[in-house]
Amino acid sequence: MRFGFSKSIFLCMAIATTPLLAKTTLYMNNVEEPSSLHPAQGFNSNSWEPLNNIMEGLVRLDKDHKAAPAVAESYTISEDGLTYTFKLRPDLKWSNGDSLTAQDFVFAWTQMLDPKTASPAAFLASDIKGAQAFNEGKGGDLGIKAIDDRTFEVKLEKPNVAFLNIITNPSFFPINQKVASANPKWFTEAETFVGNGPFILKQWKHSQGIVLEKNPQYWDKDAVKLDEVDMVMVNDENTSYQMYRSDELDMTPSPIPASMYDKLKDNKELQNLPTAGVYFFRFNVGMEPFNNKNIRKAFAMAINRDELVKYVVKQGRKTADGFVSPGFVGPNSKDFRDESGDLIRFDAAEAKKLLEAGMKEQNYSKLPEVTLSFVNNPSDKKIAETIQNMLKQNLGVDIKLQSMESKVFFSKQRASELQFSRSSFLNDYADPYNSLESFLTGSSMNRTKWSNENYDQLVKGARNEVDPNKRWNMLIEAEKILLEEAPIIPLYFYNQIFMQKPNVKGVLRHPVGWIDLKGATKD
Repeated sequence: MRFGFSKSIFLCMAIATTPLLAKTTLYMNNVEEPSSLHPAQGFNSNSWEPLNNIMEGLVRLDKDHKAAPAVAESYTISEDGLTYTFKLRPDLKWSNGDSLTAQDFVFAWTQMLDPKTASPAAFLASDIKGAQAFNEGKGGDLGIKAIDDRTFEVKLEKPNVAFLNIITNPSFFPINQKVASANPKWFTEAETFVGNGPFILKQWKHSQGIVLEKNPQYWDKDAVKLDEVDMVMVNDENTSYQMYRSDELDMTPSPIPASMYDKLKDNKELQNLPTAGVYFFRFNVGMEPFNNKNIRKAFAMAINRDELVKYVVKQGRKTADGFVSPGFVGPNSKDFRDESGDLIRFDAAEAKKLLEAGMKEQNYSKLPEVTLSFVNNPSDKKIAETIQNMLKQNLGVDIKLQSMESKVFFSKQRASELQFSRSSFLNDYADPYNSLESFLTGSSMNRTKWSNENYDQLVKGARNEVDPNKRWNMLIEAEKILLEEAPIIPLYFYNQIFMQKPNVKGVLRHPVGWIDLKGATKD
């Protein structure tokens, strides 16, 4: 919030012998309260945006969106690809002045994998030796250890070419062991939070806003130009846009209001950047009528996704013709999306035939009642209403709509209580494997009850395949199975479309990642 100065203050400033230096503050919108600022628990963008700026891991995404040394000044990889040895920078400090050592990484990663933590990010660490058994409560040794204060060693079960990308995720940030042991709730308030990133958590008014301040203990503090970052929490695109127009915000979150896209699309302050992610619908294949593949495919083919994107979603987004986003380049220098091709299409006539076939297979004289559930916000509501109309027009099917508050919705979806529901996926790291692992049998991210043995074999095999070409082809084949079986309907690929003031520069927005304010400036 901005405050006006009184005339007396201006007078004092005028006669002061030493001029006051104004703080450089960046004003932005974090949209919602972080679910948690514990690295192992805050597994969403509203947590990652602040976390990535108040903490830092061994490696950090650079301007080319590649894993680059951060807390670790260097690393080596053994010839067999199984052992990673990270050498930490000398004299690293936590924001409270404590020394940061390799043991803080051992502590943090062990806590993430501890079943008592119930970390939603634990699956990201499953390549680490002993991690899966440890996370399942079977005990055993983990393949992580501090060789000395500055040397951290990680041993993998099998080689994984994506490992460095994986550990850029905030879930792999260190935790001050001394602080966390003394106060298990250290991460819940600004007064007790201890980080190691470019900024410190200065203030946290829950559900209202967060203020970050430049961290004088940060190893690369000279690269940090902002004095403060003021993050409000406004979960309304129109309100956020109006705050930008009135100079209460220096940039809007993505997306801008869909209704404003046509008016703003040629505005020089509008930026449109790629994001690895997809908006899609999930079927619960454990519930009728979606236990039938032909009925699922009929629903998928009855939705005109091109019209949905062009007239409803807008915002410069692209129709999804598969689940894996564009932008992942393989060993043959070709984009995964281009190679895999268009795996889903609109065809109302074929959709009717598939529905007829599916109903015959299920002995339905009438389709069981279908309810599409979505989060109670204007964007989801418009999409759901459009899909409802398309299914009525192209299939002759009436579906009910059900809106829910976000916490209730996601709780029910995780518990497999929703029949047909909206969903979204943003890559946790830059590899198509991350997209496809979500639908492995038993994955907590699956939430469809769909299971396919061939799919599982391809995806699990690709995880540790050392031949890059073979691995790439296995993932392409797996995506084809996923779309042919149709437990999901991809609708559109995400992008980052936002407004940013011309005097703000150096903000890093990664296609796979989270906002990085380390090098941001504001003139």
